Amino acid sequence: MTLTSHDALASTLRATFRTGKTRDLSWRRAQLRALLDLFETHADAIAQAIHADMGRPALEGWALEVGVVQVEIRHALKQLDAWARPRKVASPLVNLPSRSYVQVQPKGACLIIGPWNYPVQLLLLPAMAAIAAGNTVALKPSELAPASSALVADLVPKYLDSDAVQVVTGGVETSQALLAQRWDHIFFTGGTAVGRIVMQAAAQHLTPVTLELGGKSPTLVAADADLEVAARRICWGKFVNAGQTCLAPDYVLVDAAVHDALLDALVQCVARFYGDDPAQSPDFGRIINERHHARVVGLLDGGGTPVCGGQWSAEERYIAPTVLRDVPEEAQVLQEEIFGPLLPVLPVADMDAAIDYVNARPHPLALYLFTRDAALRDRVLGSTQSGGACVNDTVSHAGVPDLPFGGVGDSGMGAYHGQVGFDEFSHLRGVVVRTPRLDVPLRYPPYEGKLTWVKRVLR
Repeated sequence: MTLTSHDALASTLRATFRTGKTRDLSWRRAQLRALLDLFETHADAIAQAIHADMGRPALEGWALEVGVVQVEIRHALKQLDAWARPRKVASPLVNLPSRSYVQVQPKGACLIIGPWNYPVQLLLLPAMAAIAAGNTVALKPSELAPASSALVADLVPKYLDSDAVQVVTGGVETSQALLAQRWDHIFFTGGTAVGRIVMQAAAQHLTPVTLELGGKSPTLVAADADLEVAARRICWGKFVNAGQTCLAPDYVLVDAAVHDALLDALVQCVARFYGDDPAQSPDFGRIINERHHARVVGLLDGGGTPVCGGQWSAEERYIAPTVLRDVPEEAQVLQEEIFGPLLPVLPVADMDAAIDYVNARPHPLALYLFTRDAALRDRVLGSTQSGGACVNDTVSHAGVPDLPFGGVGDSGMGAYHGQVGFDEFSHLRGVVVRTPRLDVPLRYPPYEGKLTWVKRVLR
């Protein structure tokens, strides 16, 4: 699609929406079933495309791109009638007799811009929510994952209604041209810097936005934590997809009393996962491109002492799973989102010090806590802010369909998954229906003598 056709694309999707066909629940169900069929039929091809883009193992490609979306589609198909029906609310005395309800309406023509790190899931999962809510959709996959982008562009028109769902490929200029159009909702997943650009573009048309960004998600490990379990779950969350996960544990704050023991457990876990030479492991991926590889390698400079890892190869876009200790407070690896397989581990005096450290920084997309102490759990969750959180695990909250997934502050705005995603792409219209048969004159002028009665009614 050429740059000059983007206005025509937006107009076409708006025109399709105005026909009303996407409001029909039977059309929505048919599209969701078709999308499910796409994933079931082409699961292997999707995993292979992702492997071609970033060397991700087939199991990670299947589970984190195909499986997650399939679960969400099946959930949406089961719940669609309940989500879409009017939602009754109580009417106050002053409006009686009447009935009040929320009418759930699709917003219209939506633009979804996907990222490169999970190039299929993070494009088609929000698309599923938008379609379930009855919208038309323009999909912009990331040009940085060319194999995945090409596959999406090839498959989507074969399965979904092309009058209502279209894929637009291209680079930065294409994204800019799309953002210049008038949309009824824009959904963007990516970095904070580009998120600001998206929000500025949306402001020109007062378009609502969902921004799924990232940030430095902390992991807190208390002295009473099961360190072997903590090490396994931290290592998996950090090093899956070679650390290129917005929810990945970005750094660890561990009680100084168990700092060395946790480091030992992390080193042993990396060896169990990936062997003595992770570069030879079929289960460890690669960095998406040379630019990002150079950026992550640069974070190693002055970023502390590797207790394992630290090796890299520009030619192979490889960086070993690396655990860092003795990290200087001013190190760049502690200043920016890592988005790669480096894990700084910082000792703290106690969990109160960890809470203070987290609260002194922008709100992260996720917060992870390892403890067996319920009181500490409640204190950490009650005194910190993050988009989501896990206790004694990492990342897994993103796989629960009925939990909202999204950021707060610098890590994003808005949320999706399950009904929250359906509502994100819906306008919740408040409606009051009154009868003309009874019309109390209390609210109409002249007001003389009515104030006392109004005060009684409104108390």
